[in-house]
Amino acid sequence: MDQKSIININIEDEMRQSYLDYAMSVIIGRALPEVKDGLKPVHRRILFAMNDIGNDFNKPYKKSARIVGDVIGKYHPHGDAAVYDATVRMAQDFSLRYPLVDGQGNFGSIDGDPPAAMRYTEIRMTKLSSFLLDDIDFETVDFVPNYDGSLKEPAVLPAKFPNLLINGSSGIAVGMSSNIPPHNLTETIDAILYFMDNADVSIDELKTLIKGPDFPTGGIIYGDSGINNYFKTGRGLVKVRAKYHFEKSKIIITEIPYQVNKSKILERIAELVKEKKIEGISDLRDESDREGLRVVIELKRDANEIVLINNLFKHTQLEETFGVIFLAIVNNQPKILNIKDMLSLFVNFRKEVVIKRTLFELKKAEARLHILEAFKIVAQNIDEVIELIKNSQSPAEARERLEGKYKFTDIQARAVLDLKLEKITNLEREHIIKEYEEILDRVKKLRDLLGSEKLINNVIKEELKLIKDKFGDKRKTEIVKEESEVTITDLIPNEAMIVMMTENGYIKRTKLSTFKAQHRGGKGQTGIKSKEEDFVANSFCANALESILFITNMGNAFKLNVYDIPETLKSSKGKPIVNLLNLREKELVTSVLPIVSFDKDYSIFIATKNGQIIKTSLDKFASIRKSGLIAIKLKEGDEVINTQIANNTIKNQLIVIATKMGKSICVDIEGFRILGRGAMGVRGIRLSKNDYVVSMDLLSSEEDYLVAFTEKGYGKKTKMTEFRKQHKGGKGIIAIKTGRRNGFVVSVLKASGDNDIIIITSNGKIIRINASDLRSIGRNTMGVKLINLDESERVVSAIIASGELKEEKDIKNN
Repeated sequence: MDQKSIININIEDEMRQSYLDYAMSVIIGRALPEVKDGLKPVHRRILFAMNDIGNDFNKPYKKSARIVGDVIGKYHPHGDAAVYDATVRMAQDFSLRYPLVDGQGNFGSIDGDPPAAMRYTEIRMTKLSSFLLDDIDFETVDFVPNYDGSLKEPAVLPAKFPNLLINGSSGIAVGMSSNIPPHNLTETIDAILYFMDNADVSIDELKTLIKGPDFPTGGIIYGDSGINNYFKTGRGLVKVRAKYHFEKSKIIITEIPYQVNKSKILERIAELVKEKKIEGISDLRDESDREGLRVVIELKRDANEIVLINNLFKHTQLEETFGVIFLAIVNNQPKILNIKDMLSLFVNFRKEVVIKRTLFELKKAEARLHILEAFKIVAQNIDEVIELIKNSQSPAEARERLEGKYKFTDIQARAVLDLKLEKITNLEREHIIKEYEEILDRVKKLRDLLGSEKLINNVIKEELKLIKDKFGDKRKTEIVKEESEVTITDLIPNEAMIVMMTENGYIKRTKLSTFKAQHRGGKGQTGIKSKEEDFVANSFCANALESILFITNMGNAFKLNVYDIPETLKSSKGKPIVNLLNLREKELVTSVLPIVSFDKDYSIFIATKNGQIIKTSLDKFASIRKSGLIAIKLKEGDEVINTQIANNTIKNQLIVIATKMGKSICVDIEGFRILGRGAMGVRGIRLSKNDYVVSMDLLSSEEDYLVAFTEKGYGKKTKMTEFRKQHKGGKGIIAIKTGRRNGFVVSVLKASGDNDIIIITSNGKIIRINASDLRSIGRNTMGVKLINLDESERVVSAIIASGELKEEKDIKNN
């Protein structure tokens, strides 16, 4: 080998340069759309090839294979499948807002069905796509060599409408991607017309004309913050939901988000029902036909249709986020644009096209005028010209004599010699003079047009108005602005609920109204079905729209909304709490608290089994991450027993701490100072040997009562005035006398007025009695029987149903 032919190259530099060349080739030549015509190279080549063989909207269809063959043979040397796929997409009315290809045959479906093979389908351009190619023969755009240099192809089409905005585009290049949603043609053209008259228009003003994306599959866009973002910065997230309505225990889906496969939505819903992640659906079927999309979801009799549809939005593609990236090729470079940039670049491009077209027409008109000037002279001197030609020895001599006598140019002289004899009749001579005057007027107008930006703008406007009149339509996608956006909390009835959780960690919520009031001594109703070794360990009343604060035995805090907890029938066992909260091993929820507002005016009191109490401002729990927050630091062997919320604006509130052996202590809440979240707290009550705290509650009025409950179904109501106020850390006094007959204390709670008392047993039974049915008795008594228990059954929990909860009717009348 010749030593001089070897070139030393740094491998790193060569790899870097080669990769950059490859990246730019992909970016410019394949993956990203051109801002001028909104097309990628493959789409441009398909339309140009169709135009090249006259495959127009008003001509017969041609086999798709014919077009694909022309494209890959002449302009796009890639696989036929890639070209056919691109052609198919331009024909799908669910992919393009305004299809550019008119297809005949099977071109796939919104269910993801593939199109028929290209040998079976036929295509032609749509009427709209012809406006992308208008004036292409008028030297309006640059032509470049094709891949082998044998032909020329347009670098861009002279698009008369903003195709990039109305049809959108998506593509992934090297290190970048573009995702431009489609927009309404009428709105987009209106915005361009306004922009042309008001170049300094703000993006906020443009947004009053272009509302936002307009997807071919319709749907509803929720919130306009994402639209505002991409209008201004070129990037934004747009949330799109399916359109639905209710029909007699049915949810009817009529539109779905853009680029979502309908059959996959149905499969996902079926999976969720099978896995019992969504309950309340009895049947699911697809009734879509030529008239449009229709998915029917039949509901069970007790299903909450609002909660169900919102769960479907959460767990399926009935709600999708469309990530907008306004990235396009501008002057052979990728660039992120805002909405005003898009309009400006299109208008500038149209001005270039109109100017080039006008120059072409002027050049052609002037050439014709040049010849007509000679014809006009000939018409005025017909006999002399005929005699001159007749007496010439050759065409060259005749041409020279014409040029000499009449000052004709070579082009004019040749045109005169090529003139047919029929053109020298009187009638044709008149036509020549008439055409000359018309062309002269045409040249004047073209020159005036080139000299006036206003006239050029008028031409562009007229062309846009024509397209708007022919193809403009109403929006398909509805936009619900943020200020009027319907949220899940707006749709859920604010009903009173009982939230129950078992010892083994199953949680549920049930409407309070499903439990009828009974008199004391009744057998109760089954409130939850549980296994023999399981029982209800914690329960609370709350309204559906309240937040729920969970405090665990390990002193951690978690937060959910009440409506996030699955609603079930009263006999259902519920769902595992570990599916809702990120609990640690052996961590159990001990307190479930409804929170209306995380306000500084409220304090949270946490009591531990060993008698420790911590008081913390409630606003410290407003933001709780999924993994939870530390509410109280516990000593080894201690655990959280109960938690209460106190309103700091109410004076003379007492905190009552009750123990297993019937002792209680009442302490003014002002006696506890506010500590930071995660502190160890202070001693609330001094415990006797083998005794421990079983409950804690707050008293705020002398009219309040303390109701004590024991494990063998006994209870009693005692006036608050019988409990003297003590300092924190004392031994307390007797709240209820305990013994073999009534058992140890389960809970001591506050009741006032005609509150309902909910008593839950280890077998899952619930009895609901009214506090007014209990007569007030002294502290040092064993109470009366409140519920009849089976031999192995015991009371495990008791709660007070607050009168503040919203009820449809008086419970006692149900």
